[in-house]
Amino acid sequence: MSRRTAVSAYALLLLAWSWYVGIPNDPAGVVVWIWLGTLAWQVEDVDRDPWRFWRDWWKPLLLLVVYWLVRGLADEIGIPPHYTFPIRVDEWLSSPFTDDVPTVALQHAWCGTPCTNDLSPRWWDTLLTTVYASHFLVALTLAGVLWVRNRDEWVRWLRRYITLLMSGLAIYIVFPMAPPWMAARDGYLPEVHRTTSRGWSEIAFAGSDLHRQTLIMWGMGNKVAAMPSLHCGIACLVALYGISRLRTPARWLLLLYPLAMATALTYFAEHYVIDAICGCLLALLVMVLVGRWERRRAA
Repeated sequence: MSRRTAVSAYALLLLAWSWYVGIPNDPAGVVVWIWLGTLAWQVEDVDRDPWRFWRDWWKPLLLLVVYWLVRGLADEIGIPPHYTFPIRVDEWLSSPFTDDVPTVALQHAWCGTPCTNDLSPRWWDTLLTTVYASHFLVALTLAGVLWVRNRDEWVRWLRRYITLLMSGLAIYIVFPMAPPWMAARDGYLPEVHRTTSRGWSEIAFAGSDLHRQTLIMWGMGNKVAAMPSLHCGIACLVALYGISRLRTPARWLLLLYPLAMATALTYFAEHYVIDAICGCLLALLVMVLVGRWERRRAA
């Protein structure tokens, strides 16, 4: 079988799976699909070893599983979530433009009052839901591409990615914080709703709707893992890594990705603006400190 045929078959299988079962969402499920993609890509290699992937990936996958499990338990250690701090900061950030926090202002301006999931999505809802969902795929897909092309860069990227995850996890444990939708539910904000999935609510084919599906690692959500926003932090990490590796002037357009992610998170009441800012600052800190550690180790 040729590489073109194998990759085409893989792409069609993944597309059908995503449409009828759901887009892979959890780290373990995504890594399984990456493995299948590498098998398709290497189908013409006479010395290919289908298990080499797992010999390389089992340690980072174990760390991702630990992160997923501990993150899901971090809100059960008894520390009450913070409500007012991010509201006051976002009020200060938005004070030159509006009296409302950005989440309230965006939902009123772009969606309606109240903004609920049963409203028909606009084109920007679909676009921003897609940006939000990309969080679960982009970082690991980049790792899969690097594993095939350059193992040293694969190590460098995963070192930064996992360091960012573990740093965010440590903050979640010591500083649980309620996101905007929870603050509104508990009376700290005017009415806003968590409308993350509404952008895909009318995308359907042959009786199946487009959605994300957790395949292996179930039921480990943490509703107060809001500060910092790792959705925005990982988007920033992807952009910063790409800017550091590429040489074309167009590489600066990668900064539009974290900007779009921050907009989606704020609009959907998933995060405050300050969460997104802190996520990007943490990503920048990880890039600087890990890079410095690598240079010192090499020397």
